[in-house]
Amino acid sequence: MDLYGEFEWRGLIYDATEGVRDVLAREKVTGYIGFDPTAPSLHVGSLLVMMTLAHLQRHGHSAIALVGGGTGLIGDPSFKATERVLLTPEEVDENVVGIRAQLERFLDFETKTNPARLVNNGEWLRKLSAIEFMRDVGKHFTVNAMLAKDSVKRRIEGTEGISFTEFSYSLLQAYDFLELYRRFNCSLQMGGSDQWGNITAGMDLIRRVEGGRAHGIVFPLITTASGTKFGKTESGNVWLDPQRTSPYAFYQFWLNTPDIDVVRYLKYFTFLDRQRVDELERASREQPDRREAQRALAQEVTRLVHSEAAVRESERSAEKLFKGEIEAMTISELREVFGSVPSSETGHQADGWLITDFLAINAVAASKGEAARLIRGGGISVNGRRVSDEKSRLRPEDAMHGEYFVIRKGKRDNYLVRIVEAATP
Repeated sequence: MDLYGEFEWRGLIYDATEGVRDVLAREKVTGYIGFDPTAPSLHVGSLLVMMTLAHLQRHGHSAIALVGGGTGLIGDPSFKATERVLLTPEEVDENVVGIRAQLERFLDFETKTNPARLVNNGEWLRKLSAIEFMRDVGKHFTVNAMLAKDSVKRRIEGTEGISFTEFSYSLLQAYDFLELYRRFNCSLQMGGSDQWGNITAGMDLIRRVEGGRAHGIVFPLITTASGTKFGKTESGNVWLDPQRTSPYAFYQFWLNTPDIDVVRYLKYFTFLDRQRVDELERASREQPDRREAQRALAQEVTRLVHSEAAVRESERSAEKLFKGEIEAMTISELREVFGSVPSSETGHQADGWLITDFLAINAVAASKGEAARLIRGGGISVNGRRVSDEKSRLRPEDAMHGEYFVIRKGKRDNYLVRIVEAATP
C-alpha cells in the first residue's frame, strides 16, 4: 500500500491538493508538519499529526518536524476564540526541547537513508525585519483573501476581534513553507483541516516567488462520537509528558474509549495493519464486553509514547485495583493510580482517628453525620476493605507503607489521604 492509500484506509484524508497522490506514488517527497511550542509537552491532540509524519518517513519519504520557535511567539489564531497569551523567547526555547524528546519516539533522526529533521523556524523568523517581511512576503497577499479565511472571519465576527499580530500568522507560516522549500526541497505540508488556508497560502507563495509546485494534505480534526473535543478529560488535557499525565492515567484514557470510536482510533493512533485492525473490529463487535480492541489500543499507544515497561506497569496496577488488592500496591503504584484523585494530608496522631472524624476532616464526607450514614449504607471502604462500624478507629499503622489511606466512597469516588508528621512548633 502506498502512502496515500495508507492515509485513505486509515480515514486520514480530509482534503488534499490535486495531483498529490500521483506525486507521492512516483517520487520521494520531503514533507513537513508544524508543531506549536505553547507548552513543554505535546498532548494527545497532537498524536494524529505525529503519526502521519511517521507514516511519511516509514514509506520512504523525508519528514521534517517544524517547531515554531518563531511563530510560537505569536500563536496561531486558527479557530481560537481569543488571542493567546504571548510567550517569551526563553519559554518557547524551553518548550522546544521538551517537544523534540517526544517526537524522537515517532521519528528516526539517525537513519542513513531518509533521516527525519527537526527544524526550528526561529532560525529565520527571529532574524526577519518588518520591512523585509512586508516587502518580500506581504506584497504577494491581498487583505481581501486573508479576510476571507474562516479562522479570521470567525474572530472578526466575534466579540474579541483579531489583532494584527495574529492576523499576520498565516503569512509567517507561508514563509516557513517557502524557506523549507528553498533549504530542503520540501514540497509537501500536512496538518489538521484547520490549517488548509495556511497551507494553500504557502503553496501560492512558493509558486509566485520560486515558480515551484507544492502540495498539501490535511487530516480530520478529531472529536469523540458524542461530539466532544478529543483528548480532554475532567482533569484537563491528556499530555504525553509522564510528569503531567502519568502512564497509568494515559493507558486508562485509551482503555476507556467507547466501542463506537475504538476502531477509528486504532487506525489513527497505531501502526497496526489492516488484518489486525479487522480482527479487533470483529472481536469488538462479537464480544464487546471483553474490550479486546480497547486493550490493544491502550497497549499500542502507551508503548509508542512511553515504553513497554509502562504498559506492563499500568496493566499490573489496573489488575490490582480491579481485584481490590490495593494493599499490595507499591508506593509508586499508589501515586500513579491515584495521582489524579482528590487528595489531602493529615497530621500524624499516635492514637489514630475516629473514622467519621477522619472522613469529615479530609472532605470525603461533608460532615460526621454524613460519614456515619455512608458507613451504615456500606458506602465506605479503606485500603480496599469495607468499613462496617461507624465507631471504629483508623490507626497510623493501618496506613499503607506507613503513609497512605485510599478511601472509596460509593462505587467510583476515590480519595487519597497522606499521613504526615506534625510540624515542629
